[in-house]
Amino acid sequence: MTDASEKIAIAPDVAAALKDRRPVVALESTVVTHGMPFPQNLETARAVEAAVVAAGATPATIAIVHGRMRVGLLDNELEALASTDGALKASRRDLAAVVARQQTAGTTVSATMIIAAMARIPVFATGGIGGVHRGASETFDVSADLTELARTPVTVVCAGAKSILDIPKTLEVLETYGVPVIGYRTDEFPAFFSRSSGEALDVSCESAAEIAAIIRAHRALGLTSGLLVANPILEADAIPASEIEHHIAEALAEADAYGITGKAVTPYLLDRLVRATGGRTLTANMALIRNNARLAAEIAVALATTE
Repeated sequence: MTDASEKIAIAPDVAAALKDRRPVVALESTVVTHGMPFPQNLETARAVEAAVVAAGATPATIAIVHGRMRVGLLDNELEALASTDGALKASRRDLAAVVARQQTAGTTVSATMIIAAMARIPVFATGGIGGVHRGASETFDVSADLTELARTPVTVVCAGAKSILDIPKTLEVLETYGVPVIGYRTDEFPAFFSRSSGEALDVSCESAAEIAAIIRAHRALGLTSGLLVANPILEADAIPASEIEHHIAEALAEADAYGITGKAVTPYLLDRLVRATGGRTLTANMALIRNNARLAAEIAVALATTE
């Protein structure tokens, strides 16, 4: 029987940081393979890694390359991933098939959390989590990100749930699963491109150190879920919710008319929004991911200095 450790490769700089108990931040790769067009995807991936380094941590971009779960990519490997047309999109359910077939895939939030946990990386930065899709009462379309947060002990830093989702229902599911949701300098859950969704949060922190203290308490209590840190997009980069909602409604109607479902929905809608806003959503997406990476690194540093 093949050991799972034979299917995971940790980059030397990441392995050294983990061995020395220095801060490491996991980064997902579907933003590279499916979230943005080339070369903006490569530009964003490099900028996100640079933001982690600038804040004092080691970046570990996670992907599956020819069936090997990779934790940390060299720059030429990152460029190859960004420019390929054939990469798959791997969630929890896809991991075994992608590995067994020696395929290449970008990892979603759920898959990235799993691999980060295997590598013992406690903090992960992404753009926005998946959640309950609009119309889920008919389609049952609920992202695996939510169940992964319920069972995998990794802290995920995001700009809220993607604004194309049903955010109130997404928060209800997170509450049902017992996932702590922490606002960073906000008492409202952010909505990806917009700073607020109008949904109140029970817990807000003013610093990375405060968030790290909650993570340590969560572990000490023996709780095994992940934690979600909601970091609003910066004011200068945000798009008002009232403006973006009109475009989302049109994009959802188009997706329904074309029969687009499942994993294809989110990339279709995000691409449609880029075109509808003249590229403003792409610029906002790039900015919010960098902002999340910076905060994730600050949290990782705070955790590392107290362990």
